Amino acid sequence: MPTIRVRTGVYPAESVQIGASPLTGGRVGKVDLVGAGPGDPMLLTLKALESIEQADVIVYDRLVSKEIRARFPAGTQALYVGKAKGEHSVSQEAINELLVKLAWQGKKVCRLKGGDAFVFGRGSEEMLALKAADVHVEVVPGITAAAGCTSYAGIPLTHRGYSQGCTFVTGHAEQSLDLNWQALAQLDHTLVFYMGVSKSAMIREKLLAGGANPNTPVALVEKGCCPEQRTVTGLLQHLPELVASHQVVSPALIVVGEVVALSEQLQWVSQVAEQQLQLSA
Repeated sequence: MPTIRVRTGVYPAESVQIGASPLTGGRVGKVDLVGAGPGDPMLLTLKALESIEQADVIVYDRLVSKEIRARFPAGTQALYVGKAKGEHSVSQEAINELLVKLAWQGKKVCRLKGGDAFVFGRGSEEMLALKAADVHVEVVPGITAAAGCTSYAGIPLTHRGYSQGCTFVTGHAEQSLDLNWQALAQLDHTLVFYMGVSKSAMIREKLLAGGANPNTPVALVEKGCCPEQRTVTGLLQHLPELVASHQVVSPALIVVGEVVALSEQLQWVSQVAEQQLQLSA
């Protein structure tokens, strides 16, 4: 039975019913759809931090980092509704119902998502469900993983003479990944694949079949904007082998494009870490 994990117990998803009316005479609460950014708590916006601090309850996803979770107020109820491939998880429908139920109880809800709620975060689905239940919703944009993690890896999404645009692509789909691969391969854009590690062989195959250069630089950015961040670089033709040999695991982004070649020159995170070590010595 899918459950929603709570700091103080277990909340059965089946007990949340949208069919009930709002509490008679009680005020309806509100829900903030908040983007937590890619992991570093210093990348939270002021508005996101305010929502976290003022919430009656925080409903958070798997990609909200432990460093950000450490910023949750000690007395605030926190419900975990994360999804992970191959793991028993809460359905999107149950999450929608939970948000409505909490709002109908008059609570101020911070719905916290990694990155940005409207970029592969299903925030729009939750907003539609809340609006259908006459619940007030506000959206707090966050730094999406493609922008945050590539910046921390020293990879510019655009660079004059290398790439005049960037395209974000999901590597996950409910059924099949139905994309115009030939168009993607010939865009001459930086391509950033979210949730694509397990599909790396297919991504290589489809892009090469669409006409992409096998020697196009690629990067795998694992646990970006977190202390454990790791960047693996190579060529498109070797993409699945890079995943296997370096044992890259989710959450990780796949970046495809000539801009990856600039990463060594533009690396700055390691330099900042070295400077901090020198100052503390």
